[in-house]
Amino acid sequence: MATKGGRKNLKRAVNDETLTLQPGQSIMQVVSLRGSNLIEVVDAKGEKALAIFPAKFQKSMWIKRGSFVVVDDGGREEAVESGRKVSCVVVQVLFHEQVRVLQKSPEWPEIFKSVMVNSSNGNSQRNPPTTQENSELDSSEDDDGLPPLEANTNRRPTELQSATESDSDIEDS
Repeated sequence: MATKGGRKNLKRAVNDETLTLQPGQSIMQVVSLRGSNLIEVVDAKGEKALAIFPAKFQKSMWIKRGSFVVVDDGGREEAVESGRKVSCVVVQVLFHEQVRVLQKSPEWPEIFKSVMVNSSNGNSQRNPPTTQENSELDSSEDDDGLPPLEANTNRRPTELQSATESDSDIEDS
């Protein structure tokens, strides 16, 4: 981000799709939200760390599990040595368009190459292809690319009776 400042420059910085990583910054993926502006992120080496989500991003940018962020991890080693749990600070939230541009650049970490970003809602999912899944997708003709529906566990199972069975029960009595 070339512009400094608080919330007023955030929208301007988001519209800028070109991103150059400064020394000490890296791209990380959000693993979980811990609350109190703390998020757990995974770096390019696969190591997990806690990062703080600054207050200037509140009510203007939202992140969820699987989102990508640019993190300033310059003092990460010092934080680990001193025993602090929070070791990095979120500098920028990457949106879908920015992620697509960065995936084609050499700055994108290899560990995140297998992550596919869904364009409809911005979710990111890991998609390791397996032969069993491919054969199941080919065998179902009416599949719309959606996963199979699971049974609703919030309702009691009910047995459906056909109209002919209930009519015959009434006539017998």
